[in-house]
Amino acid sequence: MEHAIQLSDVTKSYTLGAGAVVAVDHVSLVIEHGEFVAIVGRSGSGKTTLLNMLAGIDRPTSGSVRAAGAELGALSESGLAAWGGQHVGLVFQFFQLLPTLTVAENVMLPMDFAKKFPIGDRRNRAKRLLERVGIADQADKLPSTLSGGQQQRAAIARALANDPPLLLADEPTGNLDSATASAVLDLFSELNAEGRTIVVVTHEREVRAIVSRQLTLSDGHVVADEHASTEFSRAEVPV
Repeated sequence: MEHAIQLSDVTKSYTLGAGAVVAVDHVSLVIEHGEFVAIVGRSGSGKTTLLNMLAGIDRPTSGSVRAAGAELGALSESGLAAWGGQHVGLVFQFFQLLPTLTVAENVMLPMDFAKKFPIGDRRNRAKRLLERVGIADQADKLPSTLSGGQQQRAAIARALANDPPLLLADEPTGNLDSATASAVLDLFSELNAEGRTIVVVTHEREVRAIVSRQLTLSDGHVVADEHASTEFSRAEVPV
């Protein structure tokens, strides 16, 4: 079986007024199916850029990214969008729920795009997902009426809408209080236990307790790759 994710000599640079800035610098790595990986590092280390390339949001300047059965560089923009809708769930720090749609409608939206589920089944599936994340009673409310933790749970339900094998999250607990963040991390742990591959960009130290692997980035390089069998030293984790 092929890997869930494989990066081969990936570089991502941006051209700014002062010249080129290299955000990710010749990174090669493999993530296996069912792994729960945290990407940590100081601000500007390349964490979000790396995650965006795994999601197909950014394309590498050089090198290749293969994820969820596809060579992303070989896909057209429309092909990339179709691939993402079927195979990747995305969770962001600031939820990014559409304010004019109800919570259930937000969860149904990816289903409408991907057309993986029949129209008549989509609302029931959305309700089941909202029940799974503990906010079924909020289904017909607008996002603005929910707490931050409830909005993040809605965003996780939306990410799961098309049952993707790969879940990518960028600072999913960064806008939550510690108790709510802990509950969200527990939910990610449950999803991983079901076999889903999860990659999380985070500053949260508590995530070390539930991940199976931790990648530390610095200046676009992977400077540490530690598995759960390794004792994560508090001093080694940048904040």
